Amino acid sequence: MMGLPEVRESEASPEVAAIYTEIRTVSGLPLVNLIWRHLAALPGVLPPVWSAVRPLVASAAMDAARGRLAAAIPLPAGGTADWRSAGCSEADLERIRAILGAYTRGNLTNLLALTALRMRLTKPEAPAAPLLQPGPVPDASTALDVLPSLADLPPRTAADVRALAARHGVPDGVIPSLYLHLAHWPGVLRAMPDWLGPLFAPGDLEDARNAVRQLAEQEAALLLPGEFVLLASTQNAVRSVLDEFTGKVIPDLLPVCLSLGRLCRSP
Repeated sequence: MMGLPEVRESEASPEVAAIYTEIRTVSGLPLVNLIWRHLAALPGVLPPVWSAVRPLVASAAMDAARGRLAAAIPLPAGGTADWRSAGCSEADLERIRAILGAYTRGNLTNLLALTALRMRLTKPEAPAAPLLQPGPVPDASTALDVLPSLADLPPRTAADVRALAARHGVPDGVIPSLYLHLAHWPGVLRAMPDWLGPLFAPGDLEDARNAVRQLAEQEAALLLPGEFVLLASTQNAVRSVLDEFTGKVIPDLLPVCLSLGRLCRSP
């Protein structure tokens, strides 16, 4: 299985590292999500894409839309999680809560911003959003556990990560970073299909994905950025990435983040 091309934070050139720093600061996150690491691996793509959505990501409109989207996403009822049996102490739970909080915020932000950008590319004549006012940015100084590489995981844990990724029907080689981050707790990875139940059933997962995508499009229609011009050599690659990540990858992962976060807050 070939991995999705990406530029990890530890491997970034000075130019890419500077954009990564902006992404973390403006997004209020302690990490750079996979979508941005993948865009950085495509020549000439990361700078214009980030420049196009930066004002939106930093806006009060984004803050409000993020809250509405999170509240509107349908989640399975009930569900329990035995964190202790999965090998987690209370200190572990605090670390997991930080990871889930970062991925939830990041996925909400990226889904809204990049859906708006995809819609701009599809409808270049549509009016742009009104002048955006800056929104609050939380302190993202809390460091997360190191993001492991799939190749560095023990074979069984790597197989569990691949199995979770495969449940989403994402393109070959796309490994959601959330599952890599949770690989610090192999028992959690193995328990997640039981804990989250319907979210991993093919029909229910597709329904959840479609609901998230439709909700995001409703919000993004009010957040369209201004004119966005790409070099002809990058247009197809950008459209393909935006279609895949806003149409499947992020909408699949958001219900998982929210549901697992809810279970993580349970007694």
